[in-house]
Amino acid sequence: MSPLIADRKTLDDATDLMATFGSFAETEAALRAERSRDRGNAILFCHWRQVERLIVALHAEGVNGTVH
Repeated sequence: MSPLIADRKTLDDATDLMATFGSFAETEAALRAERSRDRGNAILFCHWRQVERLIVALHAEGVNGTVH
């Protein structure tokens, strides 16, 4: 399953977390999503979940999906 990159901010946040937190970037994105959900902010919750999924895809070793 290919990740959805909704906008430039999603990619920027993913790369920033990866640069700052390294292998823990996915966990940090999940924590931010959880905090947003707890605060009732559905938009930020969805954003951080997208970031989390993108980080997982970027850390993947192999090819996922069709290669053009």
